[in-house]
Amino acid sequence: MERKVITTGDGSKTIQITEWNEQYHSKHGAVQEAYHVFIKHGLSLFDNDEISILEIGFGTGLNAFITYLEGEKQNSIIDYCGVEKFPVSMEEVNLLDHAEQLNATDENQRFLQMHEGKWEEELSISDKFKLTKKQIDFLSIDASDRFNLIYFDAFGARVQPELWTEEIFSIMFRALKGEGILVTYAAKGSVRRAMQAVGFEVERLPGPPGKREMLRAKKAP
Repeated sequence: MERKVITTGDGSKTIQITEWNEQYHSKHGAVQEAYHVFIKHGLSLFDNDEISILEIGFGTGLNAFITYLEGEKQNSIIDYCGVEKFPVSMEEVNLLDHAEQLNATDENQRFLQMHEGKWEEELSISDKFKLTKKQIDFLSIDASDRFNLIYFDAFGARVQPELWTEEIFSIMFRALKGEGILVTYAAKGSVRRAMQAVGFEVERLPGPPGKREMLRAKKAP
């Protein structure tokens, strides 16, 4: 499957799967989308010192890197688990220039460490940010009451509808702690109904640039 690095609407880069015409992040702005969906409507809700995060679709590492940067500002201790069945190559990583786009060139070595580090092992990106990457299928996630926050950043339902089902969201529900939050760029009615069917309380929120709405789901205590 052919992949190429493209420049998005805000000048930041992402990867496009050409035969699907699908991007890892919004073509309207990769960085804008990541901040709006996962930081503004996700991470910023947590003011506790220790946060456990699961990312569905580690991809280019943009969400993890931004979370690391924001966590440093908040003085948070973050345990981050990124799941990705098909990791990107270091050649692609070096073309992304995420650190430069985020005005964080002094932190580029930490971004590279996120990709160069071994899979299935805990990586100490800093004293306060631990990363574990798992190269598994999303259906293989086996966690219970572990995470405070889930970034659900799988490819869209248009190209991979099997990733947006009650079966998947049941796994997400089980993985969250009570009052845990799941945020995603998606807003389809079928996705919202699948979340509600497994017990989530779901709200529609204004979407990032180029998208009218997004969804945030909460696991009731």
